[in-house]
Amino acid sequence: VSVLVPLQSCQCLAWKPRPVVAWEAESQHVVAGYSDGTIRVFSISRTEMELKMHPHAVALTAIAYSTDGEMILSGGKDGLVAVSSPRTGMTIRVLADHKGSPITVLQCIRKQYRDFGVEGGELWLATSSDRRVSVWASDWLKDKCELLDWLSFPAPAGPEDLGSLPPSLAAFCPWEHGTLVYVGFGMQKEALFYSLRKKQVVEKISLPYFATSLSLAPAARFMAVGFGERLLRLLRCPAGATQDYAGHDDAVHLCCFAPSGRLLLTASHSAVLVWELTGG
Repeated sequence: VSVLVPLQSCQCLAWKPRPVVAWEAESQHVVAGYSDGTIRVFSISRTEMELKMHPHAVALTAIAYSTDGEMILSGGKDGLVAVSSPRTGMTIRVLADHKGSPITVLQCIRKQYRDFGVEGGELWLATSSDRRVSVWASDWLKDKCELLDWLSFPAPAGPEDLGSLPPSLAAFCPWEHGTLVYVGFGMQKEALFYSLRKKQVVEKISLPYFATSLSLAPAARFMAVGFGERLLRLLRCPAGATQDYAGHDDAVHLCCFAPSGRLLLTASHSAVLVWELTGG
């Protein structure tokens, strides 16, 4: 499938979540964020653009669907996060909490209604280049969005240009509810497991270098970490066996487990590799 968007570069994209009803080709959509601040929703089956929105004044750096696919969360180079409806094309909320630092990650997960004593059927996080992570509980249909936690990770003095540093990355831990994993430029080269319930780091896993990409397997306790040194590390959590793989031609800037958890996709400058996980 190829759809051309003249004079604009695609900066990020996300698949619409699989609906609760039977999966049908007609429902397959992907949303893409562009360098001119626009968002475009594409139908895969019809290979055409269905919607164009312009919630940002600067280039997009991260994008995600809400867990029900009813909202699109997008983050810009200026640190603003917009929440837009693909049904109406309207932006319903703009969050400026990370203003001034590019958004590096947006992620949404389903949650139990009273998991953390706040209302909402969804938990989501935003991460920015300045090593800050915000965690929110939301119910977009009721126009509710509540800040649950705000994390700021220390680091030694570095260059003013945050773009020259390893990225700040965070992800909810699929097998440990109420926990998120963070990697980024810091005092040590490590992955930090932070408990939203205990409000503290509960585990640290040492890494050989600062990470450039991160993905957690949906079911099995595996974490994939990519590095600028052309290395991919697969870790069994909690801290257990590690396996290192070479084969990339440059920094491993993308790691992504398939929903089944059996396949892992990684990408570097000019190579895309698909790995099959075997064993338990």
